[in-house]
Amino acid sequence: QVQLVESGGGLVQAGGSLRLSCAASGQTFSSYSMGWFRQAPGKEREFVAAISWSGSSTYYADSVKGRFTISRDNAKNTVYLQMNSLKPEDTAVYYCATDPSPRRWRAATRVHEYTYWGQGTQVTVSS
Repeated sequence: QVQLVESGGGLVQAGGSLRLSCAASGQTFSSYSMGWFRQAPGKEREFVAAISWSGSSTYYADSVKGRFTISRDNAKNTVYLQMNSLKPEDTAVYYCATDPSPRRWRAATRVHEYTYWGQGTQVTVSS
């Protein structure tokens, strides 16, 4: 049973920073590409960033490129999302998710391309 647990969300002023973490268990973490998504109230879940199983490749949504950085520590079974220069429009529940196939990198951006999901962590950016 794969479990993903996000943490690090909170309330921050515009221009501030937060670092989200996603701790994984139940599978060989280092073999799976990971993604971060977010969902604002009344909106569909949208792609934010993805990272390959080795960490050598990353991909970002245009809306966060240059402000957010995805990374991973395979020794700690954890993927991170460093968020800088936060804007009110970044307010959402942030979710991490895992690609279903090991050792595959496809820069997946769609919800159905991921299987296991965490419960989410709330990020609120005040203006």
